[in-house]
Amino acid sequence: MPNLHRHEAEKFFVGNNGEKKPFPSIHDRPEKDLSVVVPAYNEEARLPVMMDEAMQFLEKRQKQRSSFKYEVIIVDDGSSDKTTQVALNYSKKYGSDKVRVLTLVKNRGKGGAVRMGVLVSRGKIILMADADGATKFADLENVEAGLNSLKPWPDNLAIACGSRAHLEKESIANRSMFRTVLMYGFHFLVWFLCVRGVRDTQCGFKLFSREAAARTFTALHVDRWAFDVELLYIAQCLKIPIAEIAVNWTEIEGSKLVPFWSWLQMGRDLLFIRLRYLTGAWKMDTTGKLD
Repeated sequence: MPNLHRHEAEKFFVGNNGEKKPFPSIHDRPEKDLSVVVPAYNEEARLPVMMDEAMQFLEKRQKQRSSFKYEVIIVDDGSSDKTTQVALNYSKKYGSDKVRVLTLVKNRGKGGAVRMGVLVSRGKIILMADADGATKFADLENVEAGLNSLKPWPDNLAIACGSRAHLEKESIANRSMFRTVLMYGFHFLVWFLCVRGVRDTQCGFKLFSREAAARTFTALHVDRWAFDVELLYIAQCLKIPIAEIAVNWTEIEGSKLVPFWSWLQMGRDLLFIRLRYLTGAWKMDTTGKLD
């Protein structure tokens, strides 16, 4: 079964007065229109650029629409730098009702960090967004439109995936020949073993209805780079409608992805995803809760 265990310290966030407050659960009633979950591992340098852009967009929307309520949850994935302190500075500036920081005791991997943030979210819809700011935050409007295009959502289930697939033909996202070969090999394995109909499974800009997030992330096993594939595999098994929406994307220096070894690990994970579900070693339990 998926690992939903939390260390005691991971159950709390720092409030406006420095006091510890318990995180809510995704199984509670939503209190916000939007939750933004930002996984961050050693991102003290890149996080401020992304957060400044995101907060400017969200604050502007709130001024234009006073009823709009949002939160940003920054998940420090066991960083060794000052990521948590940088994140807490935003919580102090905007208040802990708008910006909360979840610091993981140990590194779980990107998938594990996103899951931990999603499962304590309060939003009616939940966006996962990378800390590097590679996708322009204003593209939220495009993925929101994509999510709304799927209405009426069956059982309130829907997912909109940001996609960089359109950039391959335009050659905006420049890659070396070696990385291009690895990319196409990975895409073939994704299509052959797990997910069909989604051209770009790895873009870190995805929007979920609350119910879709609860069902997919509680069933998620993979904690590292290939978690997006398992997430969409689970969604397709559950017949959750998925929209793929083109977004603007720029490659940002400082990526934690080591081309050969990370792609090799992801290829191994894809094979494990397929085999473990086929053999029943992994169960698709969508009712789990954090403990």
